[in-house]
Parts: sequence; structure tokens; C-alpha cells
Amino acid sequence: MPTALIVEGLRQPRRIENSLQSFVITHPEATFIVDPGVCVDVDSRAIAELPPFLRAAVRPPADTVATVTALHERPGPRLDFALPTHTHWDHVCGLLDLPELPVHLHRREHDWVMQGSIAPVGGVREALRGRGTVQYELDGPPILTFTASHDLFGDGSVVLVDLAGHTPGSVGVLAHTAAGWVLLAGDAAWHTDQIELIRQKAGYPGKLADEDRHETFRTLHRLYAVKDRVTIIPTHDHRAAQQLRLTPERKV
Repeated sequence: MPTALIVEGLRQPRRIENSLQSFVITHPEATFIVDPGVCVDVDSRAIAELPPFLRAAVRPPADTVATVTALHERPGPRLDFALPTHTHWDHVCGLLDLPELPVHLHRREHDWVMQGSIAPVGGVREALRGRGTVQYELDGPPILTFTASHDLFGDGSVVLVDLAGHTPGSVGVLAHTAAGWVLLAGDAAWHTDQIELIRQKAGYPGKLADEDRHETFRTLHRLYAVKDRVTIIPTHDHRAAQQLRLTPERKV
């Protein structure tokens, strides 16, 4: 992607590698997928639901691997549930190919995407409708710089933290791994350069994607404040995700 479409005010390098990524976390109690983002035939099943002026900016390449395809190629235990960081199409539409998989979803995010006669821009309701859903609250204390939390398994190993702004109920997945703390940050930032430079997403398409730009910017500051203590992985930053392959196997 052109860098100017990702990081506000940044022109060099001219292009940065942008990707659609899902993450599988294995815990003694469950194995789950964070952000099952790409369905088969994504153009007709998800992109077509977006406003025409947004489609060109977000349409993935034709050879993008669907989440279900990647899962079939992955060894390991079956999935117990999915946990989207938020409900934009590129974080949930892979669920369309996983109809029996339950979802754990922040209650505030669920209410936001399901209320009203039509979904908010970027939302794909069909991925959630009629599916077993466990709604949770961020009912735990502040952690690091984040204002609220939810301990997913009650043992401190996987903690969901408040990253509101991009959508009202956006969360990050803070995993305590053998190689240290990893924060899967969803779209609180699209790229690590935003965190390092404390810069918003580019106005187009960022102003269309962020529900609350002011709150998104506050969340960006919270990420900046912990960047030296936690490995932060924005969902779309391919380079950042590659760090996980360069360290010992990360299991909770």
C-alpha cells in the first residue's frame, strides 16, 4: 500500500507492506483465533457491502488466502472459538466460512454493530447473525496504560484491554507468552510507524474507518507509552507480525 494511505503525513518509504492477518492462540483451556478476517469470495461477500468510494482503498489482492484455507493447512488442535478485536469486515468475515464456530465479543462492540436498520460502515452482520456468541464486559481493572480489562481465562495469561476509538468496543488481546507480553492491537493502529511517530491513520480512508478519531488518537498515545514493554502487533502490519516468527514459539 502507498504509505501515504496508511500513516498520516508520512511519505517515505513510498510503500509499506500491508496485510490481513489472523492469529491462533493456544491456551491449556482453549485454542482460539483472533480476527478471522478473510472469507472465500471476499469481494462479493464482504467488499460489495461497503460504500463504493471505500471499496477501491480496501479491496485485497485476488490471491489473498482465505482464513478457512489457512486453517486447513495449519496443524494443531481444533478451534474452540473466535475472538475479533472489533467487527469490521476484515476482522470477522472469515467467520462466514466457519458457521459453527462460537464467538467471544465485547458487549459494547456487539451492540454497536447490530443496532439500527443497517450495519455501520465496514461492519458485516452476517458473520455474527445466528451464531453462538459469548458477550463479555471489560469488567477488570486498568492494566498498563489501558483503562479497563477482561481476564479471559481468569489466570492473567490472556487479558483483553480497552482500545476504543477505531470502533466503540475495540479491544486488544494482551497475551503473556514464554517470550514476553504480546499485544494484538487490531486496528487501534494500522502500522507500527503510527505508534512510533504518534500519527493518526491517513485521512483517507482513516476518517471513514475510525468511528471516533479523537478517542483513536488517545488510544494511540497509550500504545506509544507501552511500546518498550510490550511487543505490539497491529493486525495489518506484516513486518510487525514477522517478529513472532523470529522468536521462540509463543504459546500462552
